[in-house]
Amino acid sequence: MHGYGYPPQQQPKRRPSPATLVTLRVVFVALALFSCTFLSWAAMLRLAIVTRKPRDWWMFGLVLALDVGLVVYLGLLPTEEGEELTDGQAVTMLVWMLVIFAGTVTYYLYTEIRHFGPQPGPAPVAYPNPYAGGGPGMPTAGAHAQHPTMPAGHRPSYGYPPAPRQDPAPTPPPDPPRATPPRRLDQVRAELDELSDYLRKEGDNR
Repeated sequence: MHGYGYPPQQQPKRRPSPATLVTLRVVFVALALFSCTFLSWAAMLRLAIVTRKPRDWWMFGLVLALDVGLVVYLGLLPTEEGEELTDGQAVTMLVWMLVIFAGTVTYYLYTEIRHFGPQPGPAPVAYPNPYAGGGPGMPTAGAHAQHPTMPAGHRPSYGYPPAPRQDPAPTPPPDPPRATPPRRLDQVRAELDELSDYLRKEGDNR
């Protein structure tokens, strides 16, 4: 009856502030520079711990081996009084230090900046388009191109059969004028005759 519920959501990793990241980069670069590259492995160790990638752990081991090799090489150089370094020994030592410093700083800064890149913003919420189609009674996107423009005052119907058109009732033609019946004319004529006789008699009496 009861399910297992929703899986626990993973908490987002806490990202250091930009000021903290810049401060740490400056500190580790300065540490490699002022220690004559003997502590360059510290920057690579931090990078490997942050990214947790096997490649960065291999790079940490490589830089550590180069630092140890540089220490061993310096220990083999003559240190007694009266003995000086040859040009080859001095060039080898300087190139060794430069390679370690330049390679470590370049790889460290590039990888860390790429790892702590700009945070992706929230994904935009996709709202359904009411005119995208897919549902009954909804117009499609090409409805305007497929159907002619409807005249003003016409109300479209979506998904329903059009209502039957009701034509206005025809207006009956006006009635033709009715002719005066002959009896009416005879009656009017008789009345006029009586009126004229009456007037004639009145004139004779005067």
